[in-house]
Amino acid sequence: MTDELVGELIDTVAWVLIEDGRILCARPRGKAVFYIPGGKREPGETDEQTLVREITEELTVTLVPATVEPVGVYEAVDGAARVRMSCYRAEYRGELRASSEIAELAWFGYRERPQVPPVDQLLFDELHAAGALR
Repeated sequence: MTDELVGELIDTVAWVLIEDGRILCARPRGKAVFYIPGGKREPGETDEQTLVREITEELTVTLVPATVEPVGVYEAVDGAARVRMSCYRAEYRGELRASSEIAELAWFGYRERPQVPPVDQLLFDELHAAGALR
């Protein structure tokens, strides 16, 4: 598929938090699908600034900027859009809680892969192949 056949590029960043072979996912209010927590950057923001802001807004914790490290960049077509997701690990401070914009948090293993969008599924595949996601 050529780029001309795909609509807008949705460029996002995401926080990869894995505990006991499961990855943290969030379902925004009004949506049926779960996502890796994160979001779109605002004008002039770096990936790190976007990540820290989005995670505070969604999960009420503060990421420690000095611990942010890249996991990978994934890209997939989802409907009429192409989605690019730059993923990072980072330590955090505080207690994970869904904010008012998040309906539900869940810890997913590989078997829950069908419940996330195509770009997230690429991350699931890579983590599973590396033995990090059961």
